[in-house]
Amino acid sequence: MTAETLTLRAATTADAAAVTEVYLRSYDAALPTVRRAHSNAEVREFFQHVVLGRGGTWVAEAAGAVVGMMVLDGAELSQLYLAPDRRGQGIGDRFMALAKRLAPDGIDLWTFQVNAPARRFYERHGFVAAERTDGDNEEGEPDVRYVWRP
Repeated sequence: MTAETLTLRAATTADAAAVTEVYLRSYDAALPTVRRAHSNAEVREFFQHVVLGRGGTWVAEAAGAVVGMMVLDGAELSQLYLAPDRRGQGIGDRFMALAKRLAPDGIDLWTFQVNAPARRFYERHGFVAAERTDGDNEEGEPDVRYVWRP
């Protein structure tokens, strides 16, 4: 995929189904050992009525299809998921550059400790592990908080 064929844009409520599908497919592919705390229907409701309603959601679109999504709530990067077949194509790098432009004073995020590819990605982008938990989250899965400061 070339950079010219990929567009990053603010999500609209019309993107809810596509954004949710990217999240579900990516989560299941990247985190097969992590129990999802919510059903597919609950996740769809959450994205449609909460996430997209509060703003800060961005999509990566290629050939008219949503292939990635990012949610940046102020300085918190709460979601960054790519369609499994689109990993390794620079989409995450473009989302990260956008996030750093939108939150130039710094970004915080959480990811699961077992998600080694995500951890490598964030570390490559200058994030530093700042805190670890033993699973103090809905999934009961140990996680790590990363911070980036310019």
